Amino acid sequence: MSLNSHAVSGGSTPPARAEALRVVNFDMARGQRFGEHEHDVHQLVWAPTGVLAVDIGAHSWVLPPTLALWIPASVPHTTSASRTARMRSVYVHPESCPLAWSQPAVVAVGPLLRELITHLADPDLEPEPRARAEAVMFDLLRPVGVTTIDLPMPVDGRARKVAEALLALPADHRPLEDWGREVGASARTLARLFSSETGMSFGRWRTRARLRASLEHMAGNRPLAAVALQVGYSTPSSFIAAFRQETGRTPGAYFSASPR
Repeated sequence: MSLNSHAVSGGSTPPARAEALRVVNFDMARGQRFGEHEHDVHQLVWAPTGVLAVDIGAHSWVLPPTLALWIPASVPHTTSASRTARMRSVYVHPESCPLAWSQPAVVAVGPLLRELITHLADPDLEPEPRARAEAVMFDLLRPVGVTTIDLPMPVDGRARKVAEALLALPADHRPLEDWGREVGASARTLARLFSSETGMSFGRWRTRARLRASLEHMAGNRPLAAVALQVGYSTPSSFIAAFRQETGRTPGAYFSASPR
């Protein structure tokens, strides 16, 4: 999907060729989702208010106001908001971009980068100060070490029903025997399907589903104890241990990642 075609549904316009980039605002309602699409320009996805989720294949990123995601041109992705948010997208012409990032990358949004993006959103900014601000903005884009919690979905209809139910209610503790009676398959069959179709055991898949659900709650600044209970952990310590095992970070460190 080109930036021009996105303009029809999202209200954006492509950057003028005299500019390296264009900043466009989208006000997103709770639950709003831009279905899978792509742009012929690079995109930096950021929300100064609210929390965004970006999915690219089996990879998912949750972005509070302190993080943004660089999406290279021609990479299909979906963007959604679990609560009211303002998405401030920076669209960059590949031929004018000093960055050679071929893969999606998370960047930290500190106070200076935040103000620069807001400054560059001014349509009346003169060419010379715009060029200077663009150069500084590119200098500030540095990848940070945030590990995605990948969650491939099973293909078989019975296993997929279980997966979708757990995504809707990650705190559900029912064992595979109970799920099997609900979807018409033995526990052994469901275990085999999760292993062969997702590359992980049912137990690990459910753990990742819980941790991925926790990201949006934590990004919304909910207390850690409440998040742990919401996604199926009886204590904050058990939640922290599971989170660290999967991501290599504590929940508190996940959203305050430092540049590599």
